[in-house]
Amino acid sequence: MRVNMNKTMVMIIGDQQNVRQKAVRWPCSVCGSGIGNNSIQCTSCQKWLHRKCSDIKDSMYKVMKTFVCRGCVNPVTSTGRTSVYIGVKANLELVDKFCYLQCTVGVRLSVDGDAHAAMETRVRIGWNKFKQLLPLLTIKDISLKVRGRLYSSWSSMLHGSETWPIRKKNEVALQRAETRIVRWMCGMKLQDRIASKGLRGRLGLDDIMSVLQQNRLQWYGHVLRKVDSYWVKKCMEYEVADAKPIGRPKESCKMVVCVYLGDMLSVDGDADAACGWRC
Repeated sequence: MRVNMNKTMVMIIGDQQNVRQKAVRWPCSVCGSGIGNNSIQCTSCQKWLHRKCSDIKDSMYKVMKTFVCRGCVNPVTSTGRTSVYIGVKANLELVDKFCYLQCTVGVRLSVDGDAHAAMETRVRIGWNKFKQLLPLLTIKDISLKVRGRLYSSWSSMLHGSETWPIRKKNEVALQRAETRIVRWMCGMKLQDRIASKGLRGRLGLDDIMSVLQQNRLQWYGHVLRKVDSYWVKKCMEYEVADAKPIGRPKESCKMVVCVYLGDMLSVDGDADAACGWRC
């Protein structure tokens, strides 16, 4: 296999040097989103944090004069690296994010390991596809069931979502985008006081989070049916032997699937039954 070393890039997960700041006036120094009333300022770096990001259990008023954020207590020193030497007379560019396949449908990866960039990209592509078929999806001469099947056939919001490390705010963004599309297709507004669940029933659509869970479950069953030497299966069972950070650990793919099914034994035992993984 021939590789173009000049176009090859390297991304090290967990080697994040700076917190990703969003386009807000007062960003949180931990999560990067905008802060509100329930926040506190660090006495060392003078940056603001959400209460949920500050790890404060008691009253913020008691510690506001002496509070020091986690970034000042355990500072992360920047390595300043822009390339990685691999020993074959080549330096690979070190990046913090890139788009796999280098196209609009590629999977966007970031150094912090979350799916925020990928989710935003899929939602934007989904809206573009919806607006292209807007005359067909909103015409009253076509029944709602047919419009729902047409929407399901091209919907691209969940493309590549089987391995997304999705968070609660990502779920809310996906549900909000789908709800707006469903109401647009049905010609309903919020003032009509009709639940989104009922509108999805008219179109014959399932909730987008249920579809996401089914896709993730199918992919997990596909991996479990592989041989034990399969590298993806090894990565899924691999545990990093290192000091655990403060706070709740991140959930693995297996933990998410087991919570969805409610029984870990049934997850491994029914892996050979391909039909059972499609719910």
